Amino acid sequence: MTGEMIAFFFLALTAIAGGVLLINLTNVVHMVVALIFTFIAIAGIYITLSAEFVAVVQVLIYSGAITIIMLFGIMLTRHQEKDRRAPRLKVILTGLAIGLFFLIMYGKIKDLDFGQQNAELHIDNTKKIGIELYSHYLIPFELTSVLLLVALIGSIILAKRDDDEKEAKK
Repeated sequence: MTGEMIAFFFLALTAIAGGVLLINLTNVVHMVVALIFTFIAIAGIYITLSAEFVAVVQVLIYSGAITIIMLFGIMLTRHQEKDRRAPRLKVILTGLAIGLFFLIMYGKIKDLDFGQQNAELHIDNTKKIGIELYSHYLIPFELTSVLLLVALIGSIILAKRDDDEKEAKK
């Protein structure tokens, strides 16, 4: 087993664990931290795949997105601090399920052979991505940015409207 495979399994297990924690946690801030671990692990997987540019973009864009998600979560949710803990059996079963999944995937992947690797895989990949993005996919790229801006403005308006309704009731 190579060091690259060990790094992949560690990062994959971190991403899966972060995703499971994201689903099971109830505190918004803790959920965001789990999301950060998931995104960083996925960026690490991109690095093991020789896609360094995609890894850097993953960290830069999603760190900004995490900040916005945290703001939305804090603005749009009720903040009753209830200390609800998951039952111990549920935690143990979740851990066992993750471990079993890891062992099954390891058993299937350890003898997998992908053949000859392309020698020019990571030569000028940033340039190639830029050419594709700004020549063939310019309209979807711009539409996505407008859609994200509309979502940001809409969530701020919704949060502001709730605050105005609370003040009118007082």
